[in-house]
Amino acid sequence: MIHRHRRWRQLSAIGALAYRPSRRGRLGRSQVYLALHPGPIRSPQVVRFLRHLRRHLRGPICLIWDGLNVHRSVQTRAYLEAHRRALHVYRLPAYAPDLNPVEGLWAWLKGSAVPNLCADGLAPLRAQVRAGQRRLRRRPDLLVAFLHKAGLFFRPNCQ
Repeated sequence: MIHRHRRWRQLSAIGALAYRPSRRGRLGRSQVYLALHPGPIRSPQVVRFLRHLRRHLRGPICLIWDGLNVHRSVQTRAYLEAHRRALHVYRLPAYAPDLNPVEGLWAWLKGSAVPNLCADGLAPLRAQVRAGQRRLRRRPDLLVAFLHKAGLFFRPNCQ
């Protein structure tokens, strides 16, 4: 029997589904944002991702968050407090992945972009996830379906 000990490296992701309802009753504009990071996600990565979102999205941003520890950290809370006019946080109840639209995104990526991938390193995995993200950008109807599956139907003003 051959035993091979391997140190697994971790690729973590932060994701957001951005949706802007249309004022004319048509399908709104949707976009997916992903940040990939080797190793676990910590508060600095969350704050960097929030800065990235604020650069790319105009107007107020409604954050729908689960109870992940980094979402409640001192550094993250300080950033949110400093930008409370632009970032509105809505917390999901504990153990409610069916209410989180990003869970639909993760399920789609795992089932469509990287199914059965056994990469030798993080670079091929990162490339496959990015390719899946590009495919998903061409499917705005799928992004809206993730929101609807979670029971989210937005009005133009989220306040």
